[in-house]
Amino acid sequence: MDDVEKRFERKKCEYNSMNERFKIHKEMYKGQQYSQIYFARLHLMRSIIYSLIPNWKSHIPVCTVLELEKDKECIVVGTVYKHMKLKPCILDEYSKDRTTAPLVKHQNFMHPDDYLVLEDESGRVKLGGKVMLPSVYVTGVVVAMHGKETSAGEFLVLDVMEAGLPRQIDQSIKSRGEDKYVIFVSGVSVGSSKSDPLQFQLLVDHITGCLGDEQEQRYAADIVHVVIAGNSVEISQDLSNGQAVSPNNQSRLSEPVKELDIFLTEIAASVSLDIMPGPDDPANFALPQQPLHRCLFPSSSSYSTFRSCSNPHSFEIDKIRFIGTSGQNIEDLEKYSDAKDRLEFMERTLRWRHLAPTTPNTLGCYPYTDRDPFIIESCPHVYFAGNQDFYGTRLFTGSEGQQVRVICIPKFCETGLAVVLNLRNLVCHTLNVSMQLNS
Repeated sequence: MDDVEKRFERKKCEYNSMNERFKIHKEMYKGQQYSQIYFARLHLMRSIIYSLIPNWKSHIPVCTVLELEKDKECIVVGTVYKHMKLKPCILDEYSKDRTTAPLVKHQNFMHPDDYLVLEDESGRVKLGGKVMLPSVYVTGVVVAMHGKETSAGEFLVLDVMEAGLPRQIDQSIKSRGEDKYVIFVSGVSVGSSKSDPLQFQLLVDHITGCLGDEQEQRYAADIVHVVIAGNSVEISQDLSNGQAVSPNNQSRLSEPVKELDIFLTEIAASVSLDIMPGPDDPANFALPQQPLHRCLFPSSSSYSTFRSCSNPHSFEIDKIRFIGTSGQNIEDLEKYSDAKDRLEFMERTLRWRHLAPTTPNTLGCYPYTDRDPFIIESCPHVYFAGNQDFYGTRLFTGSEGQQVRVICIPKFCETGLAVVLNLRNLVCHTLNVSMQLNS
């Protein structure tokens, strides 16, 4: 092996997929409703929270909603329901007064008159006080509340306990002596008017070590994995409107996928690659989205380094545990609650121990009957969300000292940004391809 070949010898890593719980292969839809997934969620989350109550307030009795007594302090564990005045209703589309004016579309459905309700199998009760803010919580969150019933029939909340994160395995980053990088990119949107093929080609060339001087190429050799987090292609809605597609339009429908396959082939020939479906990709709409079919990528899927993964996606690289989504869960939280930024929404899902608490209320999901796959069963070291408007990252610290690197991955077609994570210390930065275009 000559010096040039040694320069491009890529580092190795140990990869392990943890997506089994997100796969839908044995379940069968038999007309079931969504109440069963709420029961499964409450049953599991309540057992978790019950185990935490002795270390929180062991002297306070625990009861159900039906067992509440006036002015008697107690702890109740249940599912939060938020009554929202502006929440869209599907029946509005079929109202008797059919006009040509479209329904008003809001970016956020919060209203000052919104209020919270707590419910379990025995009943429900309206929540009062200033501890549980309607602007923070959404329907589907399971929490424990310390309070008492008032003469008005409300439950006055004095304190609240969230499930928090489970225990975290030791990542032992102090003993990691060499740099290894994971590249995150989302929102490539091949085929859209915002997508620039040259911009994506520059990113591919950077990952594969075809750009820059010797130092840049050595840096590229340290890239051990690439994650494409949703919205990789954009199919024209005019062509896929439910009608029969003409032969001419059939080729136009497949062009973005063929172009993406060419890019992915270049990456897969050099480094391991995970591709996740997103809301705009040719995949099922409801979460968990199943892996994009390998027949869409005849060239890149021929490489053993190519992996088509589910959304959400959970995996390990060198004992570092990752979990992430293509962004639908965070986008939905932004519609029905308030926060200072997207990172705060992500941190709330960690505190609630649930990736997508608004499923199935406002975010579509498969109607599971005996489990809820979105409950965070093991604490990740890295938590990411794709297709965000801006890049952001923060180190979230759990109640027991767990540390999670939280990452918002911006839309590549709009920002030209990819995110680079160093496995050695979980520090990340952006790779700005658009700057290279402007220079």
